[in-house]
Amino acid sequence: MEKKMSQQELFTPISGQDNSYSVISFGCQMNNSDSEKISGILEQMGYNSTDDLEKAGVLIINTCCVRETAENKVYGLLGRLRKVKEKNPQLIIGVGGCMTQVEETARHIKKRYPYVNIVFGTGNLHQLPDMINKALVRKETLMEICRPESIPEGIPARRQGGLKAWIPVMYGCDNFCTYCIVPHVRGRERSRQPQDILKETRDLAEKGFKEITLLGQNVNSYGKDLGMKNGFGNLLTILNPIEGLLRIRFMTSHPRDFTDGLIEAIKNADKVCEHFHIPIQAGSNSILKKMNRGYDREYYLELINKIRQHIPAAAITSDIMVGFPGETERDFLDTMDILEKVRYDTAFTFVYNKRSGTPAERMADQIPDREKTRRIEILIKRQNQISLEINEGETGKAHQVLAEGMSKTNPEMVSGRTRTNKLVMFPGKEGNTGRTFAVKIKKGTLTYLEGEALPE
Repeated sequence: MEKKMSQQELFTPISGQDNSYSVISFGCQMNNSDSEKISGILEQMGYNSTDDLEKAGVLIINTCCVRETAENKVYGLLGRLRKVKEKNPQLIIGVGGCMTQVEETARHIKKRYPYVNIVFGTGNLHQLPDMINKALVRKETLMEICRPESIPEGIPARRQGGLKAWIPVMYGCDNFCTYCIVPHVRGRERSRQPQDILKETRDLAEKGFKEITLLGQNVNSYGKDLGMKNGFGNLLTILNPIEGLLRIRFMTSHPRDFTDGLIEAIKNADKVCEHFHIPIQAGSNSILKKMNRGYDREYYLELINKIRQHIPAAAITSDIMVGFPGETERDFLDTMDILEKVRYDTAFTFVYNKRSGTPAERMADQIPDREKTRRIEILIKRQNQISLEINEGETGKAHQVLAEGMSKTNPEMVSGRTRTNKLVMFPGKEGNTGRTFAVKIKKGTLTYLEGEALPE
């Protein structure tokens, strides 16, 4: 029988082990949040962060499996790490995240890359100290993968920057879109208790954080599993008065759950920013039905109109997919029509690719890659034109901009964001970080705005 380690033992690196670590993260904001927790756990164990992989004692790769390209990047990285491991046999390599939550993938990593020490799932973060300590004294690859069901609270997080913070409010997804693997790797929807979210937000505000982003695969359904009505709207309402907090953002929203009650709550919460990421995915009703999205284009357009009626300054962004199985030219033109009717500030565009274990993988009428490429190029070109037109239309307007730091490309310019999440560059100094400025926009480009701070 194995000895159960005490809390002190779990958070103490074994003597002689290099006490530096590195975390490499792929994928969405939720993965970034998980990586902050992985870093927090490692630092509580006594490890220090390093960007030099050859000096690390522990290297954790937090993976994504939403798209094939993300998986290929992980496999490429694992292949390159063979030489790093040969130079430093004591290096502990751990692979976690959504990829490893798929049992077939986890076993493939264990077999194909035997120098990986730990393979763990999305629901096993809190077991990381125990796994690392075991890996230090064992040769074989350890696997710890459970179906995510509960939400461990109190896991430390190493936040980046001290200005903005991710706060997951729920995990998992109950929507089961036919192209998406997320419900299978993140589990069913599980909401955190509001008092835990409130405490975390207050603690961050007291530490000087000015902006939070509430995270979930579908934040709009927050609280349903707790028996709440208008749970997310009520959550925004109780977070809004927190002293020291300037801005509240959230993502991602499912159109089906973006209720009138939520719109009203946002309208009345002055710290909630006027930026809404509302994925349409496709503009064709027949494709939306095959995707199991739970709404049609008419509902979606009505929702956008409601938001803009109640919140006129709203910036709308979206995710748009082309090449879903069975998508005809007419279906594609319906998607292009949505671009014209909504006029997104920006859109994340991508081509459909098969995800093992999803219903769409087995659908007939898969679209040839050449046709997918043609459609995505047309879509991106038009969306870029719209984004540029919208940004050029900001010229002469004034925005409240939260300064986030100096520009990486121009040392004389401060970089910040508007409440509508537009990147703004304006002349300033290093000490301006964390302050809010009224900035008059002088120029709009495709990806950012240029302006000048108005006299205070």
